[in-house]
Amino acid sequence: MTTPNELRLLPWSGPGDKPCYLSTDDPDGYVSRLADNIEAVQLGTAAELLEEAAEALDNQDTSLNGMRCLVEELTGALRDVFRVATSRGHLRATSDPRESAC
Repeated sequence: MTTPNELRLLPWSGPGDKPCYLSTDDPDGYVSRLADNIEAVQLGTAAELLEEAAEALDNQDTSLNGMRCLVEELTGALRDVFRVATSRGHLRATSDPRESAC
């Protein structure tokens, strides 16, 4: 997924919620594959939470505590998806400069 000498933003954070980066010449290495799998899980979780949110909004009996829990989960999923989008956007911009021009 990354080219040599390019840092990849990983889909998890380090201590103090600081970003973690991977530098590797092997885009099929263990950590790269692990990151790809975690990104897929994060995106799948976000899709499931979107469906759950739509159902909760349609249900007049959804409790305030239930909505708060859902918002907390959605916030975490949005944070993960934003990190994935940032990482992939950076990769696209560095791999093909024509794609970053608006």
